Amino acid sequence: MTTEVTDLRALPITSGSNFRELGGYQTINGQHIKYHKVLRSGRLAPLNQHDLTYLDNYGVRIDVDLRSADEVKQAPDKVPTNATYKYLPVFDYDQTQNSQTLQQLELEYQGNPNHGHEHMKTVYHNMIADPHAKQIYHQFFELLLSNSADGAATLFHCTAGKDRTGMAAVFFMTALGVDAKTIKTDYLLTNTIAAPHINARLNELKTQHASADTIANIRSLLSVHADYLATALKQVKQESGDLNNYLHEGLQLTDHDLQDLRKIYLTD
Repeated sequence: MTTEVTDLRALPITSGSNFRELGGYQTINGQHIKYHKVLRSGRLAPLNQHDLTYLDNYGVRIDVDLRSADEVKQAPDKVPTNATYKYLPVFDYDQTQNSQTLQQLELEYQGNPNHGHEHMKTVYHNMIADPHAKQIYHQFFELLLSNSADGAATLFHCTAGKDRTGMAAVFFMTALGVDAKTIKTDYLLTNTIAAPHINARLNELKTQHASADTIANIRSLLSVHADYLATALKQVKQESGDLNNYLHEGLQLTDHDLQDLRKIYLTD
């Protein structure tokens, strides 16, 4: 990923991780996603007042929290002044384990090679197959459809802004007609934009002399991987054939919903 693309996507948030703009991506028919309409990010709890003011001035008017109840209780959102908070938990607990401490993760993953990678593939299967997750992602689209004013942005996030948030972005960009290669590129961009946060946590493990297997496992939990997305798409194929059909059959979106979504979020 080039620095130019990274700079285009990343927002200048200094007290949080993985905040980025989805505007500017081109669809298959040559339209573009509008800027200042959809943002994706990690958790909002660490934000300082400067960053909250930035998001408010940027136009954030809906804050969609995809985390579980325990994650919210542990680190409640700091909501930009003019934004409305919406709670949409994809899972009833943090299956991604990104809200756990390094000590908790180290105890679980030491001496178990490749367990972290396989665990994350299970998480992605569940995001597609779980009826509750489907219902939540349907509600996510209802919120997107309610935000029709230009310059009013919906920000959606989980803890790290990469898995539950990543699939929300995959669904959203698919619904708008963005091609699969671009969608995958945006999904994997977490590993570049969130690198300082990821590396800081891994370096902390190294200073504690964690084993190489443990560090590799936790890297798998903190990062995204093409295998994870492929696991989700495999389940999509099994259930619906492709992502476009899954939007209809799995997330219960109508043709009218998709037409309205494109009117709201795409340039003419």
